[in-house]
Amino acid sequence: MLQSLRISNYALIQSLEMQPNSALNTITGETGAGKSIMLGAVGLLLGNRADTKALLDEEKKCVVEGSFQIGTYGLEDFFKANDLDFDSECIIRREISPNGKSRAFVNDTPVGLDILRELGLFLMDIHSQHDNLRLGDGAYQLGLVDVFTQSKTEFEAYQEAFGIYQKTAKALEKLTHEAAEMKKEADFNKFQLEELSALQLQAGEQESLESDQELLENAEEIKSKIQEILGQLQDDQFGALRLLSMANQGLQQLTRYAHKFQAYSERFQSMVIELKDIAASLEDEDAGLEVDFEKLEIIRQRLSNIYHLQQKHGLDSVEKLIELEKELADKVFQVENLDESLEKLRIEKTKAEKEMLVQAKALTEKRKSGFSPFASQLQRLLQQLGMEDARVEFIHQGIAPSKNGVDQIEILFSANKGIKPQALKQVASGGEFSRLIFAIKYIMADKMALPTLIFDEIDTGVSGEVALQMVRMMKEISKKHQVICISHLPQVAAKGDQHYFVYKDNSSDKTISKIRLLGKEERITEIAKMIAGANPSASAFESAKELLAN
Repeated sequence: MLQSLRISNYALIQSLEMQPNSALNTITGETGAGKSIMLGAVGLLLGNRADTKALLDEEKKCVVEGSFQIGTYGLEDFFKANDLDFDSECIIRREISPNGKSRAFVNDTPVGLDILRELGLFLMDIHSQHDNLRLGDGAYQLGLVDVFTQSKTEFEAYQEAFGIYQKTAKALEKLTHEAAEMKKEADFNKFQLEELSALQLQAGEQESLESDQELLENAEEIKSKIQEILGQLQDDQFGALRLLSMANQGLQQLTRYAHKFQAYSERFQSMVIELKDIAASLEDEDAGLEVDFEKLEIIRQRLSNIYHLQQKHGLDSVEKLIELEKELADKVFQVENLDESLEKLRIEKTKAEKEMLVQAKALTEKRKSGFSPFASQLQRLLQQLGMEDARVEFIHQGIAPSKNGVDQIEILFSANKGIKPQALKQVASGGEFSRLIFAIKYIMADKMALPTLIFDEIDTGVSGEVALQMVRMMKEISKKHQVICISHLPQVAAKGDQHYFVYKDNSSDKTISKIRLLGKEERITEIAKMIAGANPSASAFESAKELLAN
């Protein structure tokens, strides 16, 4: 239920605030005073697009804020799913800045318009002239049938089955396409895989082979140079180790003369030890290195094969070639198992399609079960609204499965005796449409948990007893739902539990719209003016009092 509405700097509204009653609220005022402007502002709370042209003062931001009582609506899961704080009082706010930036908040948490639109579906149903256009749309009519027949369970079951079928069908289509492409490349991939597999590549081997090649290619020079170095180190008379040994003995003698030379001696001994270790390592290298032209040729050939494959595939390492080999192996494996995979998906698709059609049949039967009672109820309500000869029929035909089922319906309507029912967009006048829409809203209100219904001049084209019957039905709706009705009829205005009056204020430089809640005497005056014009007679006042009394 809408508890309060605040609008500032929107169109002709400088500042407006109202706290509607939980039952029937009527809003009246002269044409152009701003009644429909209020609906535009409410639309912002429900996620409609914003426009800076709507700013009254282009240098200030526009703010529209609505407070809703939602404690009994069961929206906790919605708030949790969208990471919003839940409270029994929900405050929605829209702000439009002068630079055109629009922001939306739910309980002070910024949200996107998609979330606002989804939340709005649980809070309000606004009738406008757009509903008249939508009523001729088959999808909209199908939605009405679903609400009337309470087909939510069947519809959700169908949508789940349809989603599984669609997913499986797309997977089969994708694999079929991939299979055709993969089979074209199968022989080439297999050849490339065999070429790579034949080498039995090992991670890190390229660096090792290149190092071995470097040694073998220079083996004679390396051995010769090692021998030369060993001679320089190990010669019995002039080798570096011999000379260093003599120097080491001298240092040891120095330590006997002064303790400070001990550190030099230790450092020198460490150097000698390191040099001896180098000499030993060079001897090992010399012993382990052989001039082996056959081994060198094997290494050269293997590296040539590796370089060839790297150049061929545009890769720069053995590791990447190994990765390519795995990818090719996967492709070859997939091709070899394509038929099995395709058959498996075909079976899954057939199974999913059967389940979808089972759920579609259940949904169709549920929908069809509502055609006759829905039509009868509509006809009965239309008769109460002055259309004694009204006839309503539902035409159904099956269609290919879609997200909404396998049904296409069309509501046929005739307002006059002897005239065959035809499609709504072809036969209904404005007044007939208003009454038809109202009758549908009346039925839907009993089927849906909509807390607030807003009617924007739904009484267009009706008067007299029909208007009284319409407002009686509004009163009936308002026992379970909050109703806000913008009206030009005194019969409707008089029955509101609260009566708001919208008017223009021309006292300043710029015309602005204002709204006020009318007291008892003010209501009499306003309704009298609605009956007889700006200067109502005494009889108009009496008629106004009578309408209010009844």
